[in-house]
Parts: sequence; structure tokens; C-alpha cells
Amino acid sequence: MRPSRRSLLAATAVLGTVLVVPAPAGAAEVPPAGAYFVQSATTGLNAADSSGAVVQHNPKGNEDHQQWTLRANGSASVLESADSAGSCLGRAGDQARTVACGSADAAWEVVPNGADRYTLKAPGTDRYLTVAAKPSGANYPAQLAIGPRNALADWYLTPVAPGTRPMPPQDQRTLDQVTFLTAHNAYANGVDGGFAPPFVNLVPNQSRGINQQLADGVRGFMLDLHQTPDGAILCHNSCTLVSRPVALWVDLQRMVDFLKQHPDQIVTVFLEDYVDPGVLRSELARVKGLSDVLYRPDLTGVRENGWPKLADLTAAGRRLLIFTDHSRASDESAGLTRDSFGVMYQREWTVENYWSMGSPLGSSDWSCYSRWYDAGTNVPLTRTETGFRPLFVMNHFRDAAISGTAGTDNTKLADRARRFCQPAARKKPNFLAVDRYDLGDPASAVNTLNTYTYP
Repeated sequence: MRPSRRSLLAATAVLGTVLVVPAPAGAAEVPPAGAYFVQSATTGLNAADSSGAVVQHNPKGNEDHQQWTLRANGSASVLESADSAGSCLGRAGDQARTVACGSADAAWEVVPNGADRYTLKAPGTDRYLTVAAKPSGANYPAQLAIGPRNALADWYLTPVAPGTRPMPPQDQRTLDQVTFLTAHNAYANGVDGGFAPPFVNLVPNQSRGINQQLADGVRGFMLDLHQTPDGAILCHNSCTLVSRPVALWVDLQRMVDFLKQHPDQIVTVFLEDYVDPGVLRSELARVKGLSDVLYRPDLTGVRENGWPKLADLTAAGRRLLIFTDHSRASDESAGLTRDSFGVMYQREWTVENYWSMGSPLGSSDWSCYSRWYDAGTNVPLTRTETGFRPLFVMNHFRDAAISGTAGTDNTKLADRARRFCQPAARKKPNFLAVDRYDLGDPASAVNTLNTYTYP
């Protein structure tokens, strides 16, 4: 007969030993000793040593004192700073601080909490490492706290150098395992037509038209969409004073025609969307053959079952995916949602890092954090759901496209993806978005990422 939990507890009390209750079903094991990022499951930001204070910062790879070496320390564990020997992530009162690794305040019980998450518990107490509560109208505070067990006390221990797995065979690859070369502001090329007012159009984001981009292997297209009396037009910031502007349907027709000619290819469009839903619907209705290739993840069980195999998409002919950055809430108030005619709300299906690495001249900011993290929004790069992982859009460009800078940045794309953005998102980028894709060979970074999957 199997002993009851009550009898086990009674026996434990008599023997004077500590009962270790098994982790809940589905919980992860305590990770092995090694180098980790301590990453909030709430914000996606990393614990960093800031002159003795432990604060949450934007993920920044091996910079900014964000790496911690986990090792056993008696019956507990410590997390030693990779940059300061003998200094460990610990606590002083109600705040997280770095302390001497031999101090009792450096010890943590690392407790699995399911879904690859953990809590860091001060031994013998009910106090945990936690993100401080969010004040109204503000971000979560930078200073990490020691407090009660709640959702703010959930952490990922993300390996600094995770193992990878070989990419599955071509016919077994799912959409979320593959990386696509993506053109930032693909319409702003100066070849297909005008895209900006005078002077601004002197600095195009790309140098080749949409048809050439498709021929060169670009499979993701970022397009800025504005409403004018002529319909939905592709322009940067404003369509005023733009000569020969291009309508959205014209570029979409180019993509649909390409897909009809190349039945094994998949294309994704990202709309920075400033038009009414009715205008967008009318614009899409002008694209011949769109309904034959449009892919609707909302109608195919993706949220319950995960992303499909590319082979299944090509077999079904559903090979064009369109996202909008527009707000669902504002569309609902207008009485027409974009997904009702096949345009998916991006924040529901993807995660995306902040859009700029900084000024086009001088040093760049390689930190990798959510574009949608501010006082009113919190969509961390680490967001996952049961059975579903959002696609990851990795932006790798600056405020403006200077050819020399873009070319140099593009040579560093694979390195930033590996050291900064993959651990920040805990997943491999699915879309590498760059300026001037013709410079610096960003396609080689795409090819490298397509040799493995992230664990």
C-alpha cells in the first residue's frame, strides 16, 4: 500500500529529517552549475550588478554585469557575479544586493516552478527574490526586492551558452524554427517610387525594388502604411509632398505574383499601420489572388497546437502572412477588426525587440529588449503560452540608414543574435530585419541561424 502524505510527514517529524516534496508535474529540474542570466518572467529584463545594487536592466549579453555563475553551496546555491569574484547575488533587508559569497545572505533555494521557471527563496524564510510592485503609470522599478511569493517572484535561469540542436529535415521544419531575411522599410527604396518628402528620400532604407528583394531572398517586408484620399499608401512618416508614391496593393500584388511563380516560398508582411480598417480591407480586395495564398493562423489552431510545418503551408498553398501593429481595441471600437479579413494583430502572435540601435553615426546599443515594454504595455520577449511560442522579430538597424554604418552593422548581425537577442528572448529570431540588406551579407547570418534550433 502506498503511504499517505500525512504518514510521510509524521515519519519525517519523528526522524528529525527534512522532507523534500517532489516538484509539481511538468516542473523543470534545478539547473546544473554554470553561467546564467537571471531573467524576470514578468518583464524579461535581467538582474544586473549595479555598484552593489541588484537591478533589472535591458538584456545586454556579456556586458553590464548580467552574468551569474550558479553553484551549489551546502544544501543551497549561490549565484556569483561573472565580473566580480567572491561577490554574489544576495540580499540586505528588503532589497537585492551583491554580498560576499560566503555570507548567509548569498544563499538561495532554487525551486522549480513549472514552465522552465524558478523561484529564488531565502533559506528558512518565506522571502523571495522578486520584481518590486509596479507603481501606477510607471514601469516596474529597476531595484529588485526581497518579498512574498507571487507572480513577480518567477525567474528564468537562462544559460549564457545554451546547447543547440540540428535543424530538422526540410519537410519537418516548423515556422517558428526558421529564420527569414527581412527588409526594414522595404518600400523605401527609391526604385519603385517615392517614399518620403524631399531630403528625407535621400536616405533610403533599401536600394533595390520589391521584385529584386524577392529575387534576392528577402522573405519579410516591413511597410509603413498611411491613409490618403487615394487609399492606403506606403510612405515614411507622411505622404505629403511625396512624388510617385506606391499604393500598398501594388507591392502586395508583386508578392502574390512571386508566390504563384514559386510555390515553395513563404512571405511575411509587417504593417506599421495608420489607416482605418475599412480602407485596409478595400486595399487588400484589389490584390488578385490574395485569398489563394493568405495564411490565417487564427483559423488553424496555432495557439493550441503550435506553428505548422512549412511543408504543410506550401502543400496547402497558404504562404503569405500579414501582420499589423495596429491596436485591436481601437478596431473593436470602430466596429471592424483587421483579423476578420485576414490581417493578424502582431502583438498577439509575435514578440519584437526595440526598433533602433541608436544614431546612424557613432556607437550603437546592442541591448535586446521588448519594443512593447513601457508604463502601459508589457509584452516581454520571453512571452510564451502553453503549446504556443510567438514568432520573434529581431530588429537590427538604426534611426536612419547610412550605407556605411548599415553595412558594418550587418556584418555583426549573427553575433548580436547569438550573444544578445537569443538569450534575451529565450528563442531564435524568426525574422532578421535590417537596412540595406545588400550590404554586409546579412543573408549569411540567416543561413547560420537556419542550421540549428534553440533548445
